[in-house]
Amino acid sequence: MSTTTAAVPTVKLFIDGKPVESTSSEWREVINPATQEVLARVPFATAAEVDRAVASAKAAFKTWKKTPIGTRARIFLKYQQLIRENMKELAAILTAEQGKTLPDAEGDVFRGLEVVEHAAGIGNLQLGELANNVASGVDTFTLLQPLGVCAGITPFNFPAMIPLWMFPMAIATGNTFVLKPSEQDPMVTMRLVELAHEAGIPPGVLNVVHGGPDVVNAICDHPDIKAVSFVGSTRVGTHVYNRASQAGKRVQCMMGAKNHAIVLPDANKEQSLNAIAGAAFGAAGQRCMALSVVILVGEANDWLPELVEKAKTLKVSGGSEPGTDVGPLVSCAALDRVSGLIERGIQEGASLALDGRNPQIAGYAKGNFVAPTIFAGVTAQMTIYREEIFGPVLCVMHAKTMDEAIEIINANPNGNGTALFTRSGAAARHFKEEIDVGQVGINVPIPVPVPMFSFTGSRGSKLGDLGPYGKQVVQFYTQTKTVTERWFDENEVGGAVNTTIHLK
Repeated sequence: MSTTTAAVPTVKLFIDGKPVESTSSEWREVINPATQEVLARVPFATAAEVDRAVASAKAAFKTWKKTPIGTRARIFLKYQQLIRENMKELAAILTAEQGKTLPDAEGDVFRGLEVVEHAAGIGNLQLGELANNVASGVDTFTLLQPLGVCAGITPFNFPAMIPLWMFPMAIATGNTFVLKPSEQDPMVTMRLVELAHEAGIPPGVLNVVHGGPDVVNAICDHPDIKAVSFVGSTRVGTHVYNRASQAGKRVQCMMGAKNHAIVLPDANKEQSLNAIAGAAFGAAGQRCMALSVVILVGEANDWLPELVEKAKTLKVSGGSEPGTDVGPLVSCAALDRVSGLIERGIQEGASLALDGRNPQIAGYAKGNFVAPTIFAGVTAQMTIYREEIFGPVLCVMHAKTMDEAIEIINANPNGNGTALFTRSGAAARHFKEEIDVGQVGINVPIPVPVPMFSFTGSRGSKLGDLGPYGKQVVQFYTQTKTVTERWFDENEVGGAVNTTIHLK
């Protein structure tokens, strides 16, 4: 933590439609993980600044909730255009502060852009229901009304996509929003917020505060915040869910994972190994949907040497370098943690089939790099299996049958994503029926659904019933109000008092 004034830019808060210089005495440096260059300083907002952001959102809600749905939709049509026009700039900012490769950074932005496009269709998504003449002259219908001020807490690994999972759908459904991006890489998020206001989002509808645990707790506790969306670690997500729920808020938390793939011997070897290597080591393994465990079934166990050779071909370097496949980890602390877990795996008896520690990267001597690393002979009792490593480390297990592999996966407490590689339709059907994981891929290693559907992680990977984006998030950000109404004909003669419970 830095408390000194440095000759680098300061990241601003965003309150009531404009950037605001924080008065905080607590600041953190935003550091390029490939070079250790200090890019900016980010403030940990004061309690008064959080209150000011929420007050701005509360005031704006009074008019925003009455804004015609078509007007809201047109703002997001404009917003998606601005994101497309500024894609290269957004990706460059993201790569500098987070480390992922430029193509992957563009993918990060693009997957968020898809949700913005979805938000532009809010007119079809926020429809209620009507039942005509449910009793004599009586109609019943529902309204999907916004909740009020909502808040989002986002992680470092997708600083464009995950904020775009949150505030566009919340705002499109008529709410106002307070966003707390990761303090490790907030700069691309702030640029996206600037573009959102350029697209026409009114002052106060979208506000940003930065900070650590104190700001998170303030969001959980604030009486004027009605709903909280969170993506991040299981430890923090559980805290957010419990604290915000106890404060009477609606909460959704997408948390940690340990995603498995099963490889059957009948799978297409080349395609399967390419997919596994990309899903395990892309983004340096810093994805909540990264493929961190592969279970080779039967004769597929013989493919391990070829998987190792695939991993060796991946280029490790700075994210802005052409042809880079694996960039740095986000911080020195992350590097220390991943390196420590690799050492723990060796100590606990796993076989290090490929050691990616301490790679020598030309021009990036100070970078937080770990090259692709593969452990074989991993068991469910090992720390490298039980913990989410969040680095380019793949655990390889072996099973005699697919059912044995399914048992391994279902015994794991997490349920974010899983995949099966096979040519057999019968095997795929059996897998889909028996696996207890919320998002399933068949020959697809990272089965994150497109925004017409919802992100449906399950079990230990999720708290709350409704996922981000898609149809589910419209329910999350709206309150269903049911109206039952009867209109009498002006010439109708009134009858007797009716004391029965039903209408005729």
